Amino acid sequence: MVSKSTPSAQVENWLAAFEQAMISGHIHSAAAMFGAESYWRDLVSFTWNITTVEGPQGVADLLQGTLASTQPMGWLLEGEAIEADGLVEGSFTFETKLARGRGYLRLQDGKAFTLLTSMVELKDHEEKKGPQRVLGLVHGIVPGRSNWLEDKTREEAELGYTKQPYCVIVGGGQGGVMLGARLKRLGVPTIILEKNERPGDSWRKRYRSLCLHDPVWYDHFPYLPFPDDWPIFAPKDKIGDWIEAYTKIMALNYWGSTEAKSAHFDEKAKEWVVTANRKGKTVTLRPKHLVLATGQSGMPNMPVFKGAENFKGEQYHSSKFTGIGDFKGKRCVVIGSNNSAHDICSAFWEHGGDVTMVQKSPTTVIRSDSLMELGLGPIYSEAALAKGITVDKADLIDASHPYRIKHRGQIPIYAEIKRRDADLYAKLERAGFMFDFGDDESGLGMKYLRRGSGYYIDVGASDLVADGRIKLKTRVKVEEITAHSVKFSDGSELPADIIVYATGYGSMNGWAAMLISQEVADKVGKVWGLGSNTTKDPGPWEGEQRNMWKPTQQEALWFHGGNLHQSRHFSQFLSLQLKARMEGLPTPVYNLAQSHHKS
Repeated sequence: MVSKSTPSAQVENWLAAFEQAMISGHIHSAAAMFGAESYWRDLVSFTWNITTVEGPQGVADLLQGTLASTQPMGWLLEGEAIEADGLVEGSFTFETKLARGRGYLRLQDGKAFTLLTSMVELKDHEEKKGPQRVLGLVHGIVPGRSNWLEDKTREEAELGYTKQPYCVIVGGGQGGVMLGARLKRLGVPTIILEKNERPGDSWRKRYRSLCLHDPVWYDHFPYLPFPDDWPIFAPKDKIGDWIEAYTKIMALNYWGSTEAKSAHFDEKAKEWVVTANRKGKTVTLRPKHLVLATGQSGMPNMPVFKGAENFKGEQYHSSKFTGIGDFKGKRCVVIGSNNSAHDICSAFWEHGGDVTMVQKSPTTVIRSDSLMELGLGPIYSEAALAKGITVDKADLIDASHPYRIKHRGQIPIYAEIKRRDADLYAKLERAGFMFDFGDDESGLGMKYLRRGSGYYIDVGASDLVADGRIKLKTRVKVEEITAHSVKFSDGSELPADIIVYATGYGSMNGWAAMLISQEVADKVGKVWGLGSNTTKDPGPWEGEQRNMWKPTQQEALWFHGGNLHQSRHFSQFLSLQLKARMEGLPTPVYNLAQSHHKS
């Protein structure tokens, strides 16, 4: 008999009481089981949305809007619960009328502090995997039968021409193929449009020194994880080849050399009209849903400086930098100081360039080793795997931290990083490099979630900056570009043969403006950010990534992107939302996000 005081017993008792309150329709009793400060994050299972509510009142409101249609049941502890830092926590499984789910609960003084609920699969619409996998052949003699390759070739010839896809994904990078793979497994007819010729070209065509800055344990693809000898930080061409192989293995309908030219939503037919140029020929597609999987960012931010048209050397945005060429003796100016700027400066220096980084605002710099050990290591590492924390379990734990309080756990991590790497920061300060740890000292991860910029994961360039091999120009603004130089607000002038603008990207709704219309882009509003009222993340508070992986103010338009981890994790929830709609299941959206900020 399990003692009533054990962590597992506490979680089991709470789950049983919460389930009974919901079954009985006692919404206020259920809400009273949450602490005065508490958070319920739901990934589709209750809300057909990605949303977080706060406090007992928020819980009551969520249940008032969703309980009748959801009919939750079967809340069961998964494995053993634990107790740490004054909290009792554990994962669990549950069901609703239409789906099965997993969750994660933290109790504080017997009441819920955080609750995560997430949809795993739709009942009667499960992926055909494991014992339910397809046979692959029909035994016996069947005259005139077709084989797998012939069936696949016929499907590829028909889809988009004589048969319309249910979904079109614009963008065939990691986000597009991960979502495409999940939709394929769910039986959702989908076409992925990619302007590059081959899957993976969006990686291959970046600068030659590019590698992933996130470690392998964080970056696995769904269904097909990297081999256990995969490098911790994969080079761009290796990732490109993996995406290409993944596309073939998962048998995706991938249209390379295809550029989406325009799209509009037919209100009467309730479908999109997408015009694409496929290898020089115009094709019109009419999907029910359109997903923009064009990356975390929007259009490149190309600054306009006085006199730039008179520059006699080369100048381009960092997205056009290849790292190929003879830079020996060339005077290279990189405007910007984040990840790409550091990588590009390093590439110039390695190839003999005389390189200067122009920094206009502070950058959060974190040594890669410190980030891996202290930031990601507890759940994404070999050590975590040895403790039984699989990628799925790590994703569940990571998702269970509400964004409203996520910074609290990050502040002590970065305080320790500052202490551990004090020598690096002292050298950077002596060199004149401006650095910070975010508005509230919560570091790189929160900067990424709030604004998607303002940081560098140090894989070597910081030493070049600290000792002057990469020169610095800080605390000034660019005033003018001349034929052979860059002039600054302090009156100084820097000779230049090459200028690279590592000035980032706009919001993803810029792609919607270009492909659909400015009206639709404005209707959707800013994409990305939490509304934290920190630098470059204006309020109001959203509580989740704005407009990402969930319904938007534009019917049947979705945004998908982010790093490899986010593409893997959130593609699950976007694919289930699309599958449910294809099957005609009721999907009442609770708390549809309002649009804020046009860019």
